Amino acid sequence: MGNRGILHDENNKIVRPWAHKAWVTCLLSFKEIKRPRPFSKGNYSELFFLDEATAFAAGHRPCAYCQRERHLLFKEAWLRANVEGSVRPSVRMPDIDNALHNERAIRGGGKRTFDAALSDLPFGSMFEYEGNALLVAARGYLPWSFEGYGAPQHIDGKTSVRVLTPQSIFRAFSTGFMPNVHSSENG
Repeated sequence: MGNRGILHDENNKIVRPWAHKAWVTCLLSFKEIKRPRPFSKGNYSELFFLDEATAFAAGHRPCAYCQRERHLLFKEAWLRANVEGSVRPSVRMPDIDNALHNERAIRGGGKRTFDAALSDLPFGSMFEYEGNALLVAARGYLPWSFEGYGAPQHIDGKTSVRVLTPQSIFRAFSTGFMPNVHSSENG
């Protein structure tokens, strides 16, 4: 479940694409926390993702509260992939959130992307090809849907594609950090 702050008005209409730069993914249930119905007054607007790979492609990161261990693993991989060693201790999460925000969002709600050769994409990256979103997975390039991932698509690795996963997250994946993916990834 994703959190970008309170995005809805009193009529539950989405009125903004984000309210802050700390876009996080939270567990659906954690400890004894009970949430009222989605889009409740005064509570953040719940966003639901198929899996963590999809949330990362949208520019979210693990929550430091309900996913503390996952958050720390991501932060370590992100720093290793994007920040010079001597500077790493001084980088805080708001710094990472600012960097992610610059890579994922265009003022007014658009999505920032970049182009890369398909063969350069690490496991868990998502990309757009011929109007469809696909996941780089162990068994190939899998088309995304709300129900899960489809059968592998045969695409030449030299093909240039539009990458949906923000660049710094993409680089964190390249260091070996593996996003959790929906069970349909296994076929």
